[in-house]
Amino acid sequence: MSQNCCRVCSRGLYSCHWRNDSPRERKNACPWFSVISVVSLLSLSWMYICLVAFNDQDDVNWKGFETLKLWVNWFMVLIIISAVLTSYCVLLLIFALLQVALGERLDLHCLHKVFLFLGVAFIISCVTAVSHMWQEEWPAVLLSLQATAPFLQFGAAGALTLLSLFVFRSFHKAKKGSKILIAGMFLVVSAAIFLCPLAITSPCLIDEEELPAKPKLIGHRGAPMLAPENTMMSFNRSIACGVTTFETDVQLSKDRIPFLMHDHEKGFLLRTTNVKEKFPNKTLSISADLTLEELQSLNAGEWFLKTDPFHSVSGLSEEEKEMARVQTIPSLLKLLDLANEHNISVFFDLYRSKQDNSTVDKVNDTVDTVDAILNSSIDPSLVFWLPSENREYVNLTAPGFTQIYNNESEMRNRGGKHLNLKYSNLSTGKIRDLRRENISVNLWVVNERWLFSLLWCAGASSVTTNSCNLLKNVHRPDWTMAPQKYRAIWVSVDVASAVIMIILYIFQWKTHCLCHRGEVERHSPAVWNEKELYPFLPTNTPFSPQN
Repeated sequence: MSQNCCRVCSRGLYSCHWRNDSPRERKNACPWFSVISVVSLLSLSWMYICLVAFNDQDDVNWKGFETLKLWVNWFMVLIIISAVLTSYCVLLLIFALLQVALGERLDLHCLHKVFLFLGVAFIISCVTAVSHMWQEEWPAVLLSLQATAPFLQFGAAGALTLLSLFVFRSFHKAKKGSKILIAGMFLVVSAAIFLCPLAITSPCLIDEEELPAKPKLIGHRGAPMLAPENTMMSFNRSIACGVTTFETDVQLSKDRIPFLMHDHEKGFLLRTTNVKEKFPNKTLSISADLTLEELQSLNAGEWFLKTDPFHSVSGLSEEEKEMARVQTIPSLLKLLDLANEHNISVFFDLYRSKQDNSTVDKVNDTVDTVDAILNSSIDPSLVFWLPSENREYVNLTAPGFTQIYNNESEMRNRGGKHLNLKYSNLSTGKIRDLRRENISVNLWVVNERWLFSLLWCAGASSVTTNSCNLLKNVHRPDWTMAPQKYRAIWVSVDVASAVIMIILYIFQWKTHCLCHRGEVERHSPAVWNEKELYPFLPTNTPFSPQN
């Protein structure tokens, strides 16, 4: 009864034939099983890419805002659609395997075929968009494999072992030419899965005593998960996270005073302030359109509560929400005073709109910013100078500043010892090489625990992060394993998988032989007459077995 119920459910969900199997033979049923398998693999791969890209979700949302001028968590929309698609394809594959196990025909319903086509179109569109608009994410995917590949290989070996039963069944039922194809493909896939650890490298395959010190945390625009970015509340919250450096973005106002603001193109105040309400009749394209007093009259916190960019507002107390609601745009001077008070370093990008980006303006911005820093109370050794423009002037005027470079060749040419790069622009091997040369390596923006753990194993000096509140509680990498131990586990898993598959093959072979013998007996005559058994006897001769 339970088997019949299982048959009906599987057949109904896969083929939409609820009562009885379709009497009409459908052509091209088995090839659709291959299509389902391929689309499932594609959807799982795409979901993996999305999970890797979760670290950079803010970049996706920013691109969406630049295009549509609407701040929505576009990345979460993408994740939800991808998760639904992946779940659908995997479930369809499970029902297909169930159909095979129950001996049902693989008659895929046309509606499933349409959905599979739409799924492939969606994945191709997303991959194309990433390749054209977000190419830097591909190195991040390759980097992620150093954290996941050892475990993916173990999982792949297990999946291969489970699926081998269906492969062996198809092999025994196939004709000679198909058998060669099935056997060849299965052996190639098995060899690739069993031997891929030869190509797997990970900085976390390391002996315990060789593990580097934990990277220091740098607050990216403060603590933007806990407070509106680039506000004093945000930087105060980051102090509680134990950051050693503030990272921010500086622009100059109409009255030549440096202030904190990341967005710097046309409409640069739209995302994080109420500028539309405050100055409805003004066209604001560059930071020099407003004085510092006018900038500080804007609300820079309400947007954080409304849009909840990191889904973290629910974790704030009512007092913290009220504090966030009244935040304003701070000057650089206020941040420098806070940094000096807590002995925290500061480094920043110096931004200017492309519409107002002449060489003279860049020089003036550098001069005014350096003057503002030197006239503040901060110890010059706490200032890390990042902008590459006019570095010679900065070195002469403020020799106490620490120079940070975003280009390795420039750093080496100038004899620098501090490098600041996007995490996907350096291989883990290169990070180790630089650290051996006593070069400080800061990587941005690192938000996810797996990535932080990987860069910790590689030896990064520090990371710039949005999630200092989460990473402060990471006391060791997610995993480390001695290389010898990994090799032992790898060989053990491969041997166990191979032995189980051999047993399954023998079992399936014997089952097939018994079924084949039963088929022969079923098609043989059940009762033989005397003439057929003893053709040499005359027709009228009486006969008994005793004679």
